[in-house]
Amino acid sequence: MTCSQETRNARDQSSTALRVCVPVDKAGMRVDRFLTESISDQVAGLSRSRIQSLITGGHLQRGDETVCESKTKVRAGDTFTLNLPPPEPAEPEPQDIPLEIVHEDDDLLIINKPAGLVVHPAPGNPDGTLVNAVLAHCGPSLSGIGGVARPGIVHRLDKDTSGLMVVAKNAHAHTFLSEQFACHSVKRAYRALVWGVPESLHGTVQGNIGRSPYNRKKMAVVVRGGKHAVTHYTVLKAFGMTASLIECRLETGRTHQIRVHMANINHPVMGDPLYGSNDRHMRRVGEDVKHILVRYKAQALHAVQLGFKHPSTHKDVFFETGKSKYINELMVSLENN
Repeated sequence: MTCSQETRNARDQSSTALRVCVPVDKAGMRVDRFLTESISDQVAGLSRSRIQSLITGGHLQRGDETVCESKTKVRAGDTFTLNLPPPEPAEPEPQDIPLEIVHEDDDLLIINKPAGLVVHPAPGNPDGTLVNAVLAHCGPSLSGIGGVARPGIVHRLDKDTSGLMVVAKNAHAHTFLSEQFACHSVKRAYRALVWGVPESLHGTVQGNIGRSPYNRKKMAVVVRGGKHAVTHYTVLKAFGMTASLIECRLETGRTHQIRVHMANINHPVMGDPLYGSNDRHMRRVGEDVKHILVRYKAQALHAVQLGFKHPSTHKDVFFETGKSKYINELMVSLENN
């Protein structure tokens, strides 16, 4: 089936053209699937859904014919030309939000995210996010990911968790970093203040994490289903029996993982509004500590270390930041508790 003249005229003439010929063993495949398999090594981040969108928009030709149905079957010997238009502007608007940049190069940004900053726009937070800030900071240096000029978010921190995050600036970096997070080869360490002192100063918490059957807003360690999760912790400093500073290293990266695992062993993160049982523990601290917890209204959790292989050099890189202002204030008050 061919597209209308109007659709053909809509095709951007300044686009980049990718040409591919159909071998005999690929005959009969859907064109969207064939293109996805054939050009994935040429354009990183070009997903099947994006290819389908380009086909519908009149950006695919077979000879002089414009193909606009993804289900079209390919024939041996066919030559397809997929025209990639310049990256579209990202839907989120760039916003001038201050960022603490730890490192920046052509491929990525390392950001020390403050507590309270949401990573990605969502119905409850349509703007004022890390993505809006990165769009403004990077400007033209942000190349297309899947044909859209946007930052590559390869992992997230909860809104009220502070610390190090890596953001990809191009499709290659996005794919390369995503693969490392998927296979859990990224080195990540967090510091947290938790209620009480674990019996063992070094320990490992294991337990599948899934949606809580009792509160859909919470995650929980579940007996059935969920996703495998492993957290290693070390007690760095104890404040009597009231609280302790711990370091956590993750083998996996599940939603709310540290918060859920530490709560599961009865040492929830201090100040955590969702898992912290703060009212019960508040009886053990003085007014100064209570005042800090009430003022911040957030979990005392900070991502302090991040290590991975660089997308371009393939060398190991490592970044580190100090404890958060919130944790420092709590520690001073706990010393005097």
